[in-house]
Amino acid sequence: MSNGSNKSNKLVASKVVIDSSPLIGLALVGGLAWLPTLFGPVFLPESVKQEVLPDKSAQEEQAIAHAIAEGWVTVRPHPISPQLDIDLDAGETDCINIGLSEPDRVLLIMDERAGRAVSKEKGLRVIGTAAIIGLAKKQGMIPSARTVFEVLHQSDFRISAAVINQILVSVGE
Repeated sequence: MSNGSNKSNKLVASKVVIDSSPLIGLALVGGLAWLPTLFGPVFLPESVKQEVLPDKSAQEEQAIAHAIAEGWVTVRPHPISPQLDIDLDAGETDCINIGLSEPDRVLLIMDERAGRAVSKEKGLRVIGTAAIIGLAKKQGMIPSARTVFEVLHQSDFRISAAVINQILVSVGE
């Protein structure tokens, strides 16, 4: 699937796998509904579901549960074969292992620095919450990326100022 924003963009993937942090960040800004339009099917490992839905009481937990119910994201039904034994949390490890099982076909959506570093070291394609906000702006799904970043900033969710500025420049804001 293509994200549609740019024909030369390297984010074309037949399988997109999302980790917990981007799920939470996108839930905070109402962005989970963007995923099927931007990427087609998006999968999460069962371990990620367990991380983000411990008791379904927080607002973002309710939004994630709704996204799963609507089919915007789908819990990966297949067992994950360990390709790599790494010292990351279970969700990041499972996402990376899925990526390693089909490295040419998978795009990982992951924010955590260590997980991204391991993924890139292994040749996997990775984007994060900030890039998705930028893609949503480029696709006309949101009027302002800056406004979305401000909503995130008001929560406990953090993205570096340098990354935010890079995205804002790329979308002309």
